[in-house]
Amino acid sequence: MGATTPQPVPWSRGSLVALAATALALTCALLVHLAFVFLSIAPANALNVKHRDAVDAYVQPEFGQDRKLFAPNPMQRNDAVGARVNTQGPDGRYHVSEWINLTAQDIAAIHGNPAPSHTDQNMLRRAWDAYVATHRVRDDRPKGTRGQLTRDYLERVVLQRTGSTWKGERIVSVQVAGRFTMVDPPGWSSEQASDTTDYRLLPWWTVTDQDHRSL
Repeated sequence: MGATTPQPVPWSRGSLVALAATALALTCALLVHLAFVFLSIAPANALNVKHRDAVDAYVQPEFGQDRKLFAPNPMQRNDAVGARVNTQGPDGRYHVSEWINLTAQDIAAIHGNPAPSHTDQNMLRRAWDAYVATHRVRDDRPKGTRGQLTRDYLERVVLQRTGSTWKGERIVSVQVAGRFTMVDPPGWSSEQASDTTDYRLLPWWTVTDQDHRSL
């Protein structure tokens, strides 16, 4: 007897309904994602101005866009972000570390590297810039709903560099500071750059086990 040709198993009605529902849900999620990303980079309009906080909360920092490819605006100042930590030893005493130049660590990782990491180039700087843009200088209080998000993000970026312990002692709080000096303009330019260095010292932030989660 010859072998019989196997017949394809027909899709059940329930399977087709489930497949259609899954496809519809994925399509809706994709459309919502594209809408939020579009609103984040679109010129100011009634819709993205009204829902700016919601759009920024979704897009930043994972899906941040930069559309300056054909009109770059190079940085005109030298930034340095540093941190120090407060630790607690086995005897219960607290110790404050020396300042750690985090920007210098990034620069050291970039120099001589033909394919430097985006993390070393931009993560710390963008975390600092986001915090500065969303917090008042005089009291470091947030300006809007994104304040807590950018504060937590900057803290986690710093803790990712320092770890949970420092010199064998548990880190219980961290303080971040920035130093900024304007770059001298070229000789042919008539611009007058400030020759002073600006500093910004942030308050101490308490560190918990939750802050180290997934770092």
